[in-house]
Amino acid sequence: MNIYVGNLGYDVSDDQLQAAFQAYGEVESARVITDGDTGRSKGFGFVEMPDKAQAMAATDALNGTMLDGRTITVNEARPKAPRRDSGGGGGYRGGGGGGGRNRY
Repeated sequence: MNIYVGNLGYDVSDDQLQAAFQAYGEVESARVITDGDTGRSKGFGFVEMPDKAQAMAATDALNGTMLDGRTITVNEARPKAPRRDSGGGGGYRGGGGGGGRNRY
């Protein structure tokens, strides 16, 4: 089961996230999401636990608890929404209006 963990402190590491969940069962992966440009944490992460019962126990126990000085939000991760293709850029719709005549 994939678990979303929100409101993480910016100094929380993947290892700290994994350690918090290991008390409830096997953790396949734990990752804090970081900004691609700066490498700084975005304040949330995901934990993957293969046993759904253990994952639910961890979710129930850890939601609303403190981790690194912040109250974390823990729940089952929703599937990533597909990106909508905006169809590209709008382009220039120039033209000058035209047709204006001098009325004086």
